[in-house]
Order: sequence, then C-alpha cells, then structure tokens
Amino acid sequence: MTQKERQERSKREILQAAMEEFGNYGYEKVTVESICSRHGISKGMMYHYYSNKDELFLLCVQKTFQELKIYVDQQAADLADQSTIDTIKNFFMIREYYFQLHPEQKLIFENALIRPPKDLADQIRAMRKPIRETNRKFLSRIVSRMTLRPGLDPEKVTHYLEGMGEHFWSIAAHCGSEEPYYDIHSMLEAAEELLDMTLFGILQQTSAEKTMKD
Repeated sequence: MTQKERQERSKREILQAAMEEFGNYGYEKVTVESICSRHGISKGMMYHYYSNKDELFLLCVQKTFQELKIYVDQQAADLADQSTIDTIKNFFMIREYYFQLHPEQKLIFENALIRPPKDLADQIRAMRKPIRETNRKFLSRIVSRMTLRPGLDPEKVTHYLEGMGEHFWSIAAHCGSEEPYYDIHSMLEAAEELLDMTLFGILQQTSAEKTMKD
C-alpha cells in the first residue's frame, strides 16, 4: 500500500468514526475528543487530516445529502405509473426507506435540517440545494398531473407540497397514535391519513359558509 493509499484509508476511517458519533449522539454532544477516544484515533492523526469538529460535521452532512439524493433519484423513477396520491405518499416515504437502510445518518440529517448549528447554517443550506431541486422538479411534475381547484397556482401548490415534505413526519406523529413509528406499515398508515386530510381538506362547508365565501 502506498503512502497516499494509507492516508486516504486513514481519512475514511476518521470520517466513518465521525459519522457514527454524530449519528448516535448528535452535533451538540460530539467532540473531537469523543471521536478519538471511542474509536482509538490519536489526536495527532485527527488534526493531521481535519481541523475541527465543524469540518467533520459538514463532511458528514455532505455525505448524507449526496447519498440520499442518489437514492431519491433511483427510487422516484419507479413512481411515475402510480396514482397521484400514491406517488406523493411513496415519494415522502423514500427518505424514511433510506434511513431504514442507513439509520446512522438519520440524526445527522435531522441536525442539519431542523437544528443546524448557527455558524454552519449557510454552508448546510448550500449543500442541501441539489436535493431540494430534485424534490421540487419531481413534485412539479406530479402537480402538473393533478386536477386543481379553480384559481390555484400550480407553482404555489408545488411549494406547498415541498414544505409539507420537509415536515411531513413531525406532523404525522401528532396526527397518529402516541406511540412512535417503528415499522414501515405504521408509517404508511400515518402517511395515508395525513395526505388524505392535506389533499382533500378537513372542513365540510355548509351552504351558508359557501354563500359567505362567494
């Protein structure tokens, strides 16, 4: 093995250790010292390749976003022939399917998406842009197939669904049972219930309400 190959292996091992730490404990609880002590990495080697905790966290976020985007692109291609509601439901499920396969990345993703470190927020936002564009293009194609209520702007509907997708599971958790969703079957049931209310509404208008609206 050449010196360059040894260096690349050492960098990969450190990054994998950081992925496990951030994936298990979250950004706030991880330190360079905890990564080194739990994974048998010398501080000298750590600082030879990486400058600090933030650099490692950003690399973990970048790896998570990139691998998730590849998975989304692959899985979304199989949804084209489904009904509109099934397509949206399964598109929102793609992320959860991915984290079933890669549970160590779920907390990294949530830290970056929901609780990003203040000093890193701009960099994380830039890293996330490609997957957001993928989501928006896909949802835009779905909206173009929908029969929308008169007066609704398809672009605004796309943005609405995009926003729903970002917070879908935190909303579903409040709508469903008090027990957390540990299995795909329970998650699918929650997704169907929430999408039914989201796409078809919750309020049955009376004739008086319709008159007042008109």
